Amino acid sequence: MAELHPVRPSRLAAGLTRLADRAVRTRRRLWLCSFAVFLALAGAWAAATPLAASPDEHAHFIRAAAVARGQFGGPEVMVEHTVAGVDSEFAETGVQLPGWYAQLPHEHECYSWQPAVPASCAPKIGSGGPTVQVTTAAGRYHPAYYLYAGLPSLVTDGPTALYLMRLLSAVLCAALLASAMVTAAEWRSRRPAMTGLLVAATPTALFLAGMVNPSGGEIAAGILVWSAMLAMLRSPDPLLLNRRLARLGIGGLVLINIRPLGLLWFAGAAVVGLLVHRRGALRPLLRRKALWGWTVLLGTASVGALLWSRSHPDHSVITLPPWYNSPAVAAKDAFGNSMDYIHQMIGWFGWLDTKPTVFTWVVWTAAIGLLAVLTVVLGRRRDALSAVLVALGIVLAPPLAQAAQYHLGPVWQGRYLMPFAVGLPLLCGAVLADRTASGGPALPWRRLTATVVLPLALANLAAFYWTLRRFVVGTGGSLFNRHAHWLPPGGWVVWTALYALAALLLVVPAFASDHAGTPSAGRRAGRRHRLRADGPPLAAVD
Repeated sequence: MAELHPVRPSRLAAGLTRLADRAVRTRRRLWLCSFAVFLALAGAWAAATPLAASPDEHAHFIRAAAVARGQFGGPEVMVEHTVAGVDSEFAETGVQLPGWYAQLPHEHECYSWQPAVPASCAPKIGSGGPTVQVTTAAGRYHPAYYLYAGLPSLVTDGPTALYLMRLLSAVLCAALLASAMVTAAEWRSRRPAMTGLLVAATPTALFLAGMVNPSGGEIAAGILVWSAMLAMLRSPDPLLLNRRLARLGIGGLVLINIRPLGLLWFAGAAVVGLLVHRRGALRPLLRRKALWGWTVLLGTASVGALLWSRSHPDHSVITLPPWYNSPAVAAKDAFGNSMDYIHQMIGWFGWLDTKPTVFTWVVWTAAIGLLAVLTVVLGRRRDALSAVLVALGIVLAPPLAQAAQYHLGPVWQGRYLMPFAVGLPLLCGAVLADRTASGGPALPWRRLTATVVLPLALANLAAFYWTLRRFVVGTGGSLFNRHAHWLPPGGWVVWTALYALAALLLVVPAFASDHAGTPSAGRRAGRRHRLRADGPPLAAVD
């Protein structure tokens, strides 16, 4: 009998490289492919997660439907809530909507925080009905995101409207993430940069991208801001500067117009970018007219966001636990929860009641650790220092934030920090890409890439399936979802298969060789010079 030989990983990597080279041949092709893959991932989360089964999604549904109808504000209504066994009064906003929206705040209550209970116990969502007053805890939030997400509620209602709202959110996030992918592919040594991007796009980021929740757009915008900022300052290219400025500006506008905290995250990316910038990158940037145009737009958006926040204060009356009685206690409590926040940024689903398998956390933590160690060892001193400062910021920001607002109680969640935290893997990928391209230590990047991103794809799929299983049969049900109690539209098999395919396709561009796709700046400049000399119009180059 002939001996069977397994396929060598090097052959697999070579095949992926050929496929990746085709995907990155042009910016347009890469953007469209990346957009389709990110949309499939976020869309699968949108379809496979029960409605209102993500943090505060019922409040965001109501806010989006109200803003789409021109209700940017409303009367303040004090609503009693019990959080962690403590009764408080939350200041919510009253809006006028069809009666079925009043059902949404109770939709998740029978199974949330009870992982063994599948989502089949939730009452069926109705449609239509007379207009009534409904309250939302998101009524103070900036209306820009909700005006976009709420558009489907104007043409349909019931579950169809809610799923379409999720789809619109997924489209926005997929577009931002696809632009970040194109930016990563423009590095001379693209594999480290694209690996950093894939590590930044955690299962939590993809999950929130498919929900009606401003955190999804905030995280995707943060990834684009960091990607464009680092590429512009670390790998300057005059022919790409306007494109990168546009991506930075668009990402910044989304980030700032979602929450005023986006100003802080944008400033953090700018400070780190300046710390690691390459000599000579700032002068041509400051001379570019597009920079000042985007600065005016971002400045105007910042003023508007701050004014909106100041004119919509929170009058909630929070009853704190007796032990939670000072900023120092709040900071200590948040610091003690640091590992939970990190796990939440990697993957923690539902109403923070659904954990993935340990495999997902281990793989993602190992990938981030590997990139960080390589950066500290191989990067310049200021590169290593910048990576350490970002890591310290990730650990220290929650205690500082909780101490500053301890009167609100222990409300911090890992997703709040993600627009800044995604900067760590993106910074590490940028530093390693630059060091590799500039003649740094030669590393087997094709093998390293395969070692990192292929397990990421499996960990991503594991997180999705484990979360879907929790809703279909509960954590005590069959491993293979036999005797399903709850099913998403189309069934669970379709969305699992789609997610598996998309998770594998997502990592393919990271295998692209450095010579594939858009030519380098020098070759582009030479080609344009020849075209000018020979006569064809310059537009023919693009």
